[in-house]
Amino acid sequence: MNPSSPTHIQNPTVSLVIPGRNCAETLEKCLNSVVPLLERGELQEILFVDDGSTDNTAEIARRYPVQVITGAGGGPGAARNLGWRQAQGASIWFIDSDCVAEPDALQKLLLHLNDPEVAGVGGSYANLYPDSLLATLIHEEIIARHRRMPQEVNFLGGFNVLYRHAVLDELNGFDESETNGPGAAGAEDCDFSFRAVRSGHRLHFEFNSRVGHHHPRNLLKYLKTQKQHGRFRVQLYLRNRDKIQGDSYANGVDYIQPPLAIMSLVMIPLSAVSLWGIYFLPALVLLLLLLQLPMSYSIGIASWRLALTFIPFGFVRAYARGIGMTQGMVAFGDSAHKQPTSTRGRHTKRNGVTS
Repeated sequence: MNPSSPTHIQNPTVSLVIPGRNCAETLEKCLNSVVPLLERGELQEILFVDDGSTDNTAEIARRYPVQVITGAGGGPGAARNLGWRQAQGASIWFIDSDCVAEPDALQKLLLHLNDPEVAGVGGSYANLYPDSLLATLIHEEIIARHRRMPQEVNFLGGFNVLYRHAVLDELNGFDESETNGPGAAGAEDCDFSFRAVRSGHRLHFEFNSRVGHHHPRNLLKYLKTQKQHGRFRVQLYLRNRDKIQGDSYANGVDYIQPPLAIMSLVMIPLSAVSLWGIYFLPALVLLLLLLQLPMSYSIGIASWRLALTFIPFGFVRAYARGIGMTQGMVAFGDSAHKQPTSTRGRHTKRNGVTS
């Protein structure tokens, strides 16, 4: 089957789940983009999970024809689980509260589910801040990665992804420990896609299904988020050791950079007392800079200005991720292996009731 062909989708029943916390600034644009799909019958329902907001997020959501579910601030994994477990659709579409869906984003995903063997399909991004250098740099890196992803993948992000309800139920949803509480970045979406493939399910990627995203425009806030991602990547890969060498989105070049960054920091005090430090510090820094070149070259397709800017950008980001990974090794190194993958998740089902 060619997913881009105009195959008729027979009576789709899709529930949209949007998790969010303190997202008043972006929620209106998000809901304005998806409510028309509800009105046209392309969506069965929209569920917004307010994950412990302290602003007027819930008030904004209640102005729209959506079901508002109140969460306790457990993070994105818990919020997603609250949403899909109350959803009625045979398929569950997840987008983030800082995303604006393009009109055909859902339909392009649904075409893949005409194949009964496909359990889930994810899409790509559009950039809502094309005038911001940082946002555009982040976006072009993501797009470069998405362009090289095949149709069949082992990794899907949660910002624009459609899963069969039955598969979410079978795998007990998202791992709620893959976050650090309200507002924290986690890896629950990556973990779920890894578990789905490990369980024998097929996942697809559709580059032409896009949601516009409010990419970061503040470098310090972005680096703080990257530090959180680094921390939870440790937990993710301790539980999914077969993906340490790479997946459909990232590869070994990406994963080696944070450890190299930390090693170079360790060499700074050593260089004052040891020849090892004097020799290895510049070598590590040079290697880290050289490792930015493959992605810089890919971004150069869009703009050589962005390509040159990416080199120092990726270099600095490696340190943020490295600090986060070091924190993750301290936090998760002794405990992540103790809980089997097959038994993760805080919810169990008894007689059809989730508890």
